[in-house]
Amino acid sequence: MDNYDDENYDDGFDELRSSATMQISLWRRLFTFTLPYKAELWVIVVAGSVTALMEMAYPLITKWLIDDVEANGQEADLFFWAMVYLGTCFLMAVSIGSFIWMTSKIRVYASYDIRKAAFANLQNLSFSFFDYRPVGWLMARMTSDCERLTNILAWGLLDLIWGSAVMLGMTVAMLVMNWKLALLVLAIVPFLTWVSIKFQRTILGSARAVRRTNSKITGAYTQGVMGVLTSKTFSREAPNASEFRHLTGDMYIASVRNLTLSAIYIPIILIMSSVAVGLTLAVGGSDMLVGIVEAGTLVAFMMFARHFFDPVEVMGYWFAEMQMAQASAERVLSLIDAEPEIKDSDSVSNAVRIHRSHLNAKPELQTAGPWIFTKSSL
Repeated sequence: MDNYDDENYDDGFDELRSSATMQISLWRRLFTFTLPYKAELWVIVVAGSVTALMEMAYPLITKWLIDDVEANGQEADLFFWAMVYLGTCFLMAVSIGSFIWMTSKIRVYASYDIRKAAFANLQNLSFSFFDYRPVGWLMARMTSDCERLTNILAWGLLDLIWGSAVMLGMTVAMLVMNWKLALLVLAIVPFLTWVSIKFQRTILGSARAVRRTNSKITGAYTQGVMGVLTSKTFSREAPNASEFRHLTGDMYIASVRNLTLSAIYIPIILIMSSVAVGLTLAVGGSDMLVGIVEAGTLVAFMMFARHFFDPVEVMGYWFAEMQMAQASAERVLSLIDAEPEIKDSDSVSNAVRIHRSHLNAKPELQTAGPWIFTKSSL
């Protein structure tokens, strides 16, 4: 079993030995819960790609319109371009509606399957497993952790497809129109990659602190409700309240730190987007004045430079969410992969056979009258 860690999960690994970086194998394992729904996945892929193409088309339509007006003046066919724009909007609306519908279905289906797998494994575990796991720990794994993971699996997958298609399409379009301006925009990407790597370790560490404290709070809350009579009998109300107040204080501090780190990451992307727009305007404007770049091309490049980093911002958000949710992934998979301490050997398991039989019974010596039971299956 992988190095899953949790304060209330005695799996033989301590907190320090847990991986400090994001484990792709965890998310690959969780993604397998969406694979049974191939039809929905294909709709998401197609709809996300169509949406990306439509978004990429807006700057190109604007460029072609400006070029048409610049070339033909009042003779330019504005009605045609208006219809093209409306058609693009219609296709985009249909694709967005499709992927929202299918992504919602995937989220619900995957959540059901993950919880079903975890619950099924709980039925096979030894009694000793439950001696060291508070009820709150189990409830947190089956509810909030599963919900968070399936949101990332469904909506994060969609945004990954959409964002990759948008960035690839815009990169090709910019390189075809003007490779010099395209390289100015793409020069920002390595810096963003470096920032993402730097933030990875810090965000993941703070996320683990949040999830660990949340597990303690859930366990304390559940045990406090279940043991209310015992607490009153021994006059433990004040100490219990003090301990719970201390836990919530730790949760507040850990959550604020985690959210602060995540909030810093997104503005950095926005700043880089503004820098790319400024570079495009400065260099492209100078080239336009000397006739190297057309006005339509410059406008399209500024739109591309502004929207090129929208997918980066969205994927950066999901990247931060994955950093924070990896602790949840570790804990949920640790529950699914937990093995009972005592289990039948293969020889015993292979020797057991269950045959279905139907039984009927009535009182002895009674030939008439109702049966006591009929068609009981064993």
